[in-house]
Amino acid sequence: MVNRSAVVVLVQGLSLLLFHPACDASSLGMSVHVAPLESTGGKTVVAHFTAVLPGPCLDVSGVCSSGEDCLVQSYSVPYTGSLPSPGWCVRRWQSAVPSHYSDLLLLGPSTQLYVSMNAEPNIRGYNGKLNRPAFAALPPPFRARVNCSRLFQLTVKDPDGDKVRCRFARPNLGECRDCVQHSFIDLDEESCLLRFTGEAAAGRYFIHLMVEDFIPLPKTRYLVNNPPLSSVPLHLSLTVEESDTSCSEAPLASDETPKDQSELPVLPFQEVRFTIIYMSRLESVSEIAVIGSVELYRFGFTSVGPFTKLTVSWVRSDNATLTPLLPVCFVANTQSLQSEPRCVWLYQRELSKLPPGTELKCDDAEMSLLLPLASLADVNLAELQLNSPSCPVDYNSTHLTAHISLSGCGTQTVHAGSDLVYTNTLRSVRPYTVVNRRPSLLFPLACRIPAAQVQGPHHSIDLPTESETFGDFRFWMEFYPPGEGPLAQFTSRPTFRSNPLFESRARREAESERENTTVHLSTHPDSDSMPVASGDRFRFLDLHVMSDCQVERSELIVSSCLDSETMDFERSQRFLDKGCPMSADFSEIEVPQGNTKIYRLDLNRMAINGTMMYVQCVVNLCMSTVPSAACPDLCRGIQVQMPLVNSVFTNSYTVRSGPVSLVRTSTTAPTTAAPTTTTAATTAEPVTPGSHATEQTSSMTTGFLVTVIGMFFCGIY
Repeated sequence: MVNRSAVVVLVQGLSLLLFHPACDASSLGMSVHVAPLESTGGKTVVAHFTAVLPGPCLDVSGVCSSGEDCLVQSYSVPYTGSLPSPGWCVRRWQSAVPSHYSDLLLLGPSTQLYVSMNAEPNIRGYNGKLNRPAFAALPPPFRARVNCSRLFQLTVKDPDGDKVRCRFARPNLGECRDCVQHSFIDLDEESCLLRFTGEAAAGRYFIHLMVEDFIPLPKTRYLVNNPPLSSVPLHLSLTVEESDTSCSEAPLASDETPKDQSELPVLPFQEVRFTIIYMSRLESVSEIAVIGSVELYRFGFTSVGPFTKLTVSWVRSDNATLTPLLPVCFVANTQSLQSEPRCVWLYQRELSKLPPGTELKCDDAEMSLLLPLASLADVNLAELQLNSPSCPVDYNSTHLTAHISLSGCGTQTVHAGSDLVYTNTLRSVRPYTVVNRRPSLLFPLACRIPAAQVQGPHHSIDLPTESETFGDFRFWMEFYPPGEGPLAQFTSRPTFRSNPLFESRARREAESERENTTVHLSTHPDSDSMPVASGDRFRFLDLHVMSDCQVERSELIVSSCLDSETMDFERSQRFLDKGCPMSADFSEIEVPQGNTKIYRLDLNRMAINGTMMYVQCVVNLCMSTVPSAACPDLCRGIQVQMPLVNSVFTNSYTVRSGPVSLVRTSTTAPTTAAPTTTTAATTAEPVTPGSHATEQTSSMTTGFLVTVIGMFFCGIY
């Protein structure tokens, strides 16, 4: 009898072949957020579409026909991702459509998208308002691996507080076309939890869901016929890849990263900002993919060893066309791994209209508020306060007044497009221990200065450059036999840093070598200084990676190093990765200088047959912004709290050596290399052994990456 699992894999493979052309023409994800129009009694809705299209960003203006109430949204920074290959791009548009709607949309020259939804008007009994359908956040395309099960928690939310459920779309109801319910994908409808069993062949699969809201019922009540109030589509894609990595080595989010399904309330012209930090021990994170609202800024992407960080910022400005709930979803991708997806909600709080007689005047130095007290019935005026309690709020029998400095009183500065906006808030502030049923006040204030009026240095805010933060600096390499060179006092009788990845292995090898009376690097460091005659091959060489940065608290970080027998590094091997030696045969020597790293190389165990080698390393400079803290220890990153939010980094630089002789000559000296960027690597002139390192200069013009929240980014995007 044919093995059942073999038949399943065969059928899946044939399905992929049969439907391959359709897959190429399908979107990688789609969601629709529906807002009923009060003016039509809910018979017409504004549908906010978000679609993930394969490949580069294409023009989708064809979805809006002439004369339709339709708008294709544009981005200053588009939402794109490189994984799964060959990459993807997000497109958004909104259109006024019937509440019961279905259509086949053409997105670009070859991608088709079938949409079906049912949001027919329902009047809610307790408030007489139209029901609002549930919102489903659209995450970046899912990735998984063959034979590795995964859970995908979908993020859904109902603006009316209704119960939300998810189910597979049904072809017989006209909710999808050519949709297949895969045997290896399960769905918990109550919790909207997808489960991939892992029993699928490599390929791309599509998941068509309907998200529905129901009248919430107490647990003690049950209705046999409780139909959904509305049904909106959510399309997802899952790319299954071949991989030999562990199923449990996906990147992990830090505690500083927002929790899944958390809600971030935003007032008018208020900025919300958060930092996403991941740690990946097995593979470096190549991207943090994000799908979010219009003009959501992503900046400060930093990847140092196992740590990767990205900052996200959004300002609520003239967003009348946007829905009150705006999802932001993100995921970390490595070459073969993906973290769990997370989504947060930006909640645009609804505010009452300004009371009649309210005046807010703006000038160059302050904003002046005049608020009639008749609009503040039952509000305790003594509890009212601005962002800073140092600025007084005055009132008499008829009006409340406040003079709010643009450079004080807790006034904040944000950018709305190219305009400059000063914001403050008048609110009721009560002691936490006081229980009070009297109404409270939350009154946002904003002065908007058009771009044409933003002049002079007062409104010009620039980020510091690398030179301004770290001074003028350079990187280079030097190679010495043990016990020689300017740091011979530390290399003649070295203290080796322990490597948490190889400690147990090193102990076993040391015990074995002691039994066999074999000299070993870790057990007999004095033997490294044994003399080598001229013409003999070195047993050990010490690699010095150095910087001349003199800024206090600055530290040199070496992320990775390669060695090769050829200058082009066409064939190379990595002996240092994520700050850790890849083998117990290579060790780091402890030195007190923060701008120097020394690594001892065991040449007998390196796969180099000739008498010359070349070395290439990726380096950064780091400075802790907290005097009591230190820069991240990449090799021990899993044992410490995430440090990226408390550190400032330069850009990453690739430093290459000249040819390094592995044979003792009559003279000994280092080989040096000038700093080079990772995108335009060049090699320093070869240095002839026999002299100390020559001085080399370079100009450092690359902007540096700031990784401390709010340190330099005050309202700047």
